[in-house]
Amino acid sequence: MSTSSSARVLLAITGGVAAFKGVLLLRMLQRRGYDVRVLATQSALAFVGEATWHALSRRPVVTDLWDLSGTTAGEIHVELTRAADAMIIYPATTRVVGSLAAGITDDVVTLTASCMTGPVVVCPAMHTAMANWPLHAQAKARLREAGMHVLEPVDGVLASGEVGFGRLPEPDAALEALEAALAPQDLAGRSVLVTAGPTREHVDPVRFLSNPSTGRMGFAVARIAARRGASVTLVAGPTGLSTPPGVRRVDVVTADQMAGAVHAHADVDVIVMTAAVADYRPAEVAPEKLKKDDGAPPAIVLERTEDILASLGAQGRSDRVLVGFAMETEDLVANARGKLERKGLHLVVANDLRTPGAGFGTTTNVVTLVDAQRATQLPTLSKEDVAGRIFDRVVDLLR
Repeated sequence: MSTSSSARVLLAITGGVAAFKGVLLLRMLQRRGYDVRVLATQSALAFVGEATWHALSRRPVVTDLWDLSGTTAGEIHVELTRAADAMIIYPATTRVVGSLAAGITDDVVTLTASCMTGPVVVCPAMHTAMANWPLHAQAKARLREAGMHVLEPVDGVLASGEVGFGRLPEPDAALEALEAALAPQDLAGRSVLVTAGPTREHVDPVRFLSNPSTGRMGFAVARIAARRGASVTLVAGPTGLSTPPGVRRVDVVTADQMAGAVHAHADVDVIVMTAAVADYRPAEVAPEKLKKDDGAPPAIVLERTEDILASLGAQGRSDRVLVGFAMETEDLVANARGKLERKGLHLVVANDLRTPGAGFGTTTNVVTLVDAQRATQLPTLSKEDVAGRIFDRVVDLLR
């Protein structure tokens, strides 16, 4: 199932203090392009009113099983699920978790969940005493056995002011869990190595040569691979980005360190090299800070770094898909195809630095996927959506 704008999601709110976070999740879902319908239990409306949900979702909120005005056959729960790809219960109270686990469907949320054929993500939130209740743990286990996705609570400040386990995960974590549940598992059983970010080549202890790469594209690639079931190792240059869920991260600084890490983890099914690795480094690194004086600036002699992608391609492995990135300023497809052939790659993701929406530091990208047979230009997409298109092609290559 795609996580594109065509996906339809039921957002179910139940009666906990954390219900206000559902408003934030609703906005995030809408920004990601989901078609969202809100369901709420009567107790949920005591925390966030029906008018709020109606205004923000721009649709009537489903709260009453016996309000048949919006149905054709008098079964609102059945009709809702027929028009939905996934459901997320955020937050899910102890009662709702226990009811679902026992097969008790006595409100609009539990009854609708019982009819879902698509993924159901349950996000429990409650006081620590309830979160640690053995029967609640058993209920969560039963939901998982039934095929539901349970996002565990986290430690933090609770409504009571105490600090403990049971706090509702933030909306971005819930969105990640939903998108993982929706993602096809076509990389299950596969191993993927991704590189991301810049490298730094020091001139002296306080100065270095680098580039503007933020690592966003590579981190998006790692995140999507993990969502689609792969075992993912991410080799990351210096960046402030958080590690995507389910991804093993190896931090490096220099091109030499990145090369060492890549070769150490290269026994995988797929390698995607998005990192902007320095082509050159100072031949000598000054042991102390170079002092400024009134004379001529010091000359910096450069030497080549290892071409990691070419080294991998030269291995000639037929059991591994090798993907490279190419940032160009002219002759995009010709230069990308030249790189494909010269370095023994299966796929090159090429973008033009001068194209609006592409380049360093953006949240979007505009790329052309180039393989031995064809060049496919994609529209402006989020970097996660670009990553999804890359793996659509990779899955074909793995076949």
